[in-house]
Amino acid sequence: MIQGVRQFRDQYWERGAPGRQTPAALTKQLYQLWLVGLLLKLIGSSWDVSWHFKWLRDDLAPPHLINTVGTVIVVGLTLFHTFTGYGGDKLTIRLMQVGCGIFLVALPIDIINHRVNGLDITSWSGSHALLYLGTAVMLAGAIRGWMKYFPEGNARTFGLVALWFFFLENVWFPNQHQEYGVRALQAYDSGKAEAEPILLQFAADQLGVPVGREAVVHFALPIADWVYPVWGLVAAAIVLVVARRTIGRRWAATAVAAGYVAYRCLIWPLLAGIDFPKSAVPLFLILVALAIDAAHAVEMPTPAAAVLGSAAVTTVGYVGIWFQQEYLWGPPISFSSAAVTAVLLAVLWTVGDMVVHRPKTQLIASRLKIGQLR
Repeated sequence: MIQGVRQFRDQYWERGAPGRQTPAALTKQLYQLWLVGLLLKLIGSSWDVSWHFKWLRDDLAPPHLINTVGTVIVVGLTLFHTFTGYGGDKLTIRLMQVGCGIFLVALPIDIINHRVNGLDITSWSGSHALLYLGTAVMLAGAIRGWMKYFPEGNARTFGLVALWFFFLENVWFPNQHQEYGVRALQAYDSGKAEAEPILLQFAADQLGVPVGREAVVHFALPIADWVYPVWGLVAAAIVLVVARRTIGRRWAATAVAAGYVAYRCLIWPLLAGIDFPKSAVPLFLILVALAIDAAHAVEMPTPAAAVLGSAAVTTVGYVGIWFQQEYLWGPPISFSSAAVTAVLLAVLWTVGDMVVHRPKTQLIASRLKIGQLR
């Protein structure tokens, strides 16, 4: 192995400008390593959110260590792209650099935040938002690089689906607080609290009340009920729309969402098997993705596609959440927020389409104008 590392260093470790010609074999190796690093970050973060509903925070907890290994791989790859210029043009590498930079800056801020504020269990804190933002930007760089440099074939399509799966998971991650919280409260009400006594006592002390249901509600479900559906459906739908268009295959959005839901259906029983808290799973995301793929199956003008697609996503999303609340597990939500979700999604969808198609429209208009002048 050491010999292989030395050969790799001697062959490729040389200064180069971004966008230099990259051997196909090296491109595959680099971006497959991206998938490995992101997978480790995914496993670590999945365990981490469950960990925080059982134990007090620990900087050296196993989930943090797994996440750190994944982060080291991703940062190492970014440094390699930066120094050698292999596997990415200027914008691709810049996105990777900025994403890693934001993430690395957010880490000490998050540690300080926990030192100052104690049990910051909510996924919606400012320091956590920086971690999500950094991950999103570095993922945007990896997706762009994969699209531009990875060789054509089924592996290219599979990798794009996987990268958009990671992107969707990162965007959805803060919503897991409510998905774990609803089951944590249910477990406490049934007399089988999943949180350790030390965590329950700490949460009660922060609120200044005895250990009891009030303290559990305070740390399990402190987020306003409108946040889960508005953020979840708008952000997830936009991600799935872009994924559908960049992958360019039928039912691509459904493949991404189904992959994420399948992962969530697998990970919580595994965590429960080692005595960690359980979560609700957003099964309704598959319906959302189906609605998005259906909206792309019919040729429609941009505003019409955005409006009808947003209405469909909002309808199946809220109905799906209601169904899970009634028959499975689902966080409490404000159903009156549906109008806001539909309008906000329609606006963002329309604006996104206008931005994407504007350069083409301007080019056609300029050509017509030149023809008129002639």
